[in-house]
Amino acid sequence: MNSIDYMLRAIELAQKGRGFAAPNPMVGAVIVRDGRIIGEGYHRKCGELHAERNAFASLKESAEGAEMYVTLEPCCHYGRTPPCTEAIIENKISQVYIGSRDPNPLVSGKGAKILREHGIEVIEDFMKDECDRLNPVFFHYITTGMPYVTIKYAMTLDGKIAAYTGRSQWITGRTAREHVHSLRGSYSAVLAGIGTVIADDPMLNCRLENAHQPLRVVADSHLRISADSRLCRTAKEYPLLIACTSFDPQKKAALEEMGAEVVVLPARDGRTDLYELMRYLAKRQISSVLIEGGGEINEAALKSGAVNHVCAYIAPKLMGGKTAKTPIGGQGADSPDNAALLTNRRITVLGDDILLEYDIERGMCDVHGDN
Repeated sequence: MNSIDYMLRAIELAQKGRGFAAPNPMVGAVIVRDGRIIGEGYHRKCGELHAERNAFASLKESAEGAEMYVTLEPCCHYGRTPPCTEAIIENKISQVYIGSRDPNPLVSGKGAKILREHGIEVIEDFMKDECDRLNPVFFHYITTGMPYVTIKYAMTLDGKIAAYTGRSQWITGRTAREHVHSLRGSYSAVLAGIGTVIADDPMLNCRLENAHQPLRVVADSHLRISADSRLCRTAKEYPLLIACTSFDPQKKAALEEMGAEVVVLPARDGRTDLYELMRYLAKRQISSVLIEGGGEINEAALKSGAVNHVCAYIAPKLMGGKTAKTPIGGQGADSPDNAALLTNRRITVLGDDILLEYDIERGMCDVHGDN
């Protein structure tokens, strides 16, 4: 094995914290001596030990003079856990390879500086691109204070998310649907609009074994959700937050008795203001939101300026129908020049289906500032 292999192992370890580490970053660490891995670890869960300290805890021999490969700059401040720089110094590591630089102002460059001041050789930006791909959520959340928001939908090749009858199950195949569950498990929250909830009665949970369960969020301006919905009936098993702008006090009390949390937020154009909802979730340390709704909430989210990423699952089917629903509803952009612009295309083949991913370069309009 060589240095690249060791960092690849650290990246592999980091991914085990997907969903659980949030709002902290996913981080992996590997300790190497004489061409052997003698310790390794990752950040398992927010509030627990960081990757470096878990790697030291796994040691069966001294790490004095060893190298460490870590996907993110070691922390140097006291938070929920002590600084990792202290552990690296105390264990007499001689050389540290760092993948990503930490944009957190409490760390940014300070971790590497402290290590160098204690005579440790530091190699920064080692496999930086690969390590950066681990944490777009953390980088966005720590620098903007807002959740990283992804719109996800499944559609036919002619752009339909349901038949003209409203039936939408199933557009994509089993492989793609399983991938959606892994996607849900990597986000802090999953959001749907009340229209989707009424039409489809979804669960919005992750059905993979031992996976992280996201907070389920419904944008329901006038609290129309049924107490008999699967979301409400399972609110004590899987957390549920309902965001509204007005409500019947008796219904609110009944939903809360079932285990749901109901929060009242400002309205925009007669509906729950999604930008304000994202601000509220950010204050709750929800660092990422996956929107799994219909065309109306997708358009509202794009126009709010809150969306960062798009995941489009495309099935090799042609549905047709001029009234059949499409992924982005509402009035839409008034010209191609004002359409949302996408960048950084990624393509994944999932059985007979294709997943297209893009980052948002510019939203449909600048309601709350630049997109």
